[in-house]
Amino acid sequence: MNTPDLSRRNFVKLSSAAAGAAALAGSAIPRALGANPGSDKLRVGVIGCGGRGGGAAINCLDSAPGVEIVALGDVFQNQVDNVEKRLQQYAQKKGTKQGPLQKFTGFDNYKKVLATDIDMVIIATPPGFKPVQFEAAVNAGKHIFCEKPVAVDPVGIRQFIAAAKKAKEKRLAVVAGTQRRHQASYLELIKRIHAGDLGELVGGQCYWNGTEPWFRAKDDPKTPWLKNLSDFEWQCYNWYHWDWICGDHIVEQHVHNIDVMNWAFGGPPVNIYGMGGRQCRGDKPGNVWDNFAVELEYANGVRVSSMCRHAPKSTQRVSERIVGTKGVADSTQSNTATIKGAKAFSYSGPTPDPYVVEHTDLINSIRSNNPLNEGEEVAISTLTAIGGRMSAYTGRQIKWQWLLDPVNGSKLDIFPKNPGPGPGVFPKVPVPGITDLV
Repeated sequence: MNTPDLSRRNFVKLSSAAAGAAALAGSAIPRALGANPGSDKLRVGVIGCGGRGGGAAINCLDSAPGVEIVALGDVFQNQVDNVEKRLQQYAQKKGTKQGPLQKFTGFDNYKKVLATDIDMVIIATPPGFKPVQFEAAVNAGKHIFCEKPVAVDPVGIRQFIAAAKKAKEKRLAVVAGTQRRHQASYLELIKRIHAGDLGELVGGQCYWNGTEPWFRAKDDPKTPWLKNLSDFEWQCYNWYHWDWICGDHIVEQHVHNIDVMNWAFGGPPVNIYGMGGRQCRGDKPGNVWDNFAVELEYANGVRVSSMCRHAPKSTQRVSERIVGTKGVADSTQSNTATIKGAKAFSYSGPTPDPYVVEHTDLINSIRSNNPLNEGEEVAISTLTAIGGRMSAYTGRQIKWQWLLDPVNGSKLDIFPKNPGPGPGVFPKVPVPGITDLV
């Protein structure tokens, strides 16, 4: 696989394309393309019916007229049933009617969803599953909304990037769940940063510090059916707690903030150096850590600090800060976007829901025959977070090119090749100096 051209110029071009699509959100909507080119309807399937999958389905329905959810797939029947119920409640609230749904379960559910008569698919499965499912969706000729992050290791990232390039060749639209790239306040702030309002960028910080995630024990009386699952299935239901399926929380959540830094700096870092540990989780199931501190060194020599943490009763901070020679920019998902300095700025414009706008941008790009493709940029930000995890786990500084190079670079490939009911995968908690760099 060729190394993708991810220069600052190309990153800025990708971001500009997303901004242009956002500007179309209020425009007239042409006829849909896809499996039903003679219809105004856009038929959508959902792969992964957890909380985000159901939420993305509702966001998609809110984003544009003529959208129908027609197929649902998940490993677990109860997840499919939950999203079906949410869609029925949504339709009732809107005074409409949810049409018949094709429903599929099991580990091959994604193949069955992709075999239906859909134009577009929402992929909202745990990160480890995404490279194979995304590639299958591209091969099936579907437009794609893919939640972040998109892999758990460098091998998976390379597979995803190759599929994203194929999607571009096939003129398939691909939008990722990095919704800040479709949020008005962020779009305006990054535009000003790229225009030089901060001067030369000299530093930055980004954060995702929050509380502990959910966990579902096999003997939980609220979910008695869990005790009937194989260990592998149970792990899939508790996917956040193993690195081979979630990537650890630096990948699963903090990728949002890391993506903003890559966006602002016009590309990925050249060196990654991290540390962290597992203080709060103790002997709880899983092998993921609960804190990371990672230094990202960009091409101009600027070092950005990245911090994420899961701890009970902790003060939460989810934000980004970018420092230039002429000012300082601060941003949060709650539409805070400011510059303090020579060209002071405070965002006060419209604040449409970015979780909806990202679907509007995707659908407008399909219907205007000008497909967006964010596949490579979300893969690169995911790989940046993976690199931070790998550096912290091993205690080693990592070069970006080594992460990306399929021949002389990392061979780390931690997701099982044939996932399905059976024995679990229970790797040890990583220990720097002991855990190998692969």
